[in-house]
Amino acid sequence: MNTMTKSKVDSFIENLTFNSTVDIQKKAFDNLNQLEFPTTKDEYWKYTRLGKITNQKYSAPKDTVINHKDIEKYIVSTQFIVVENGLVRSDLSSFDLDLVNIITLSVEAIENDTANKGLGDITLNPKAKNLIFDHINTAFVEKATVISVPKNVNWQTSVQVLYVQTGDNIISNTRLIIESESSSSAHIITTFVSINANQCLTNHITQVYVGDNAQIVLDKLQIETGYHIATEYVRQQANSTFKINTITLNGLLVRNNLNIEVEGQNCETYLNGAIIAKDKQVIDNHTFVNQLVPNCMSDEKYKYVLDEHSTGTFNGRVVVQKDAQKINAFQENGNILLSDYAKINAKPELEIYADDVKCSHGSTTGQLDEQAIFYLQTRGISKPKARHLLVQAFVSDVLSQIKNDRLTALINTVLTKRFGWEL
Repeated sequence: MNTMTKSKVDSFIENLTFNSTVDIQKKAFDNLNQLEFPTTKDEYWKYTRLGKITNQKYSAPKDTVINHKDIEKYIVSTQFIVVENGLVRSDLSSFDLDLVNIITLSVEAIENDTANKGLGDITLNPKAKNLIFDHINTAFVEKATVISVPKNVNWQTSVQVLYVQTGDNIISNTRLIIESESSSSAHIITTFVSINANQCLTNHITQVYVGDNAQIVLDKLQIETGYHIATEYVRQQANSTFKINTITLNGLLVRNNLNIEVEGQNCETYLNGAIIAKDKQVIDNHTFVNQLVPNCMSDEKYKYVLDEHSTGTFNGRVVVQKDAQKINAFQENGNILLSDYAKINAKPELEIYADDVKCSHGSTTGQLDEQAIFYLQTRGISKPKARHLLVQAFVSDVLSQIKNDRLTALINTVLTKRFGWEL
């Protein structure tokens, strides 16, 4: 690694103290000496300029400052855990261990946990530039939140993990592990918010193991005002269902890396995303579904609504391996540009090595129909509300996937306050 790039990585972590004796963290920290931040010359980061993040110096969190009153409007479930700048706030969390199983573990405990379905094995390729934020997370994360759904148990209530940014130029390295044993089901909600935060960075990893015949639904709401790098690693076993709904309504630069390994037959995988942005926001979603075995299906739908000088990127990749016959894989990306200055980069990808499959993908980009707006105006609807109605109709098939009424109400509140929607 050249001196200039090395000093950039060193500068990035300069204010972070590393003193772990855990092997996996020491290995991740050592790997940072061999890595450089990706640039737009790297295909995986072609449309995302990371300078907004990497040119800053971040500090580790020290003090916690929020109270119950600060977070009450963001709570959407009776079972929730609060994490402020990567630090678990037990005093603000509320959950019944007779109803749900939530614990926090050190990285050392995760590494040594043999019942963890391999999720503790997070040793990373030291030469993979795309994973540099994973190395940073592994090196500096203090504790992980672990949600475990026992065999044959169906949780009737949603479980929420509320991540809060506070302070100035703080980096939060956070990790969530979701384990579902066979024939279980659960609904998990992750919400990322900012409270009196300035130029903060969340570097988050979610690891999901979906057991045989299990069902996991993960709703992710991103409304932070700072920067956000999120990576999901999902492993699906036979006859399982995994669904993720990503709703992004704020953030200076948001990058979502979603990686799904379908390891068992007869699996169903659903990926939905609704992105509504304005100002100079940059929202980048990279998804990867690796179909390893036959008789599975995946359905992917991402909708972008971009206004002012915002920029969106969608890179959806599905790989059907040679032995993965009878795969149904569908990918849909729709984009509306509300401004002449808004930009979208769309790159749906299919790699098919099997010969008995049904796979399709498509991407469309356009503007709102002026005739439709005029028609609504002739019915007494103001032009701004007419535009909002058309946008709402455009993203409704994604937003309708949210089944938690309190989460839907929170999303509507953000749409009204931030975007002026009249709902």
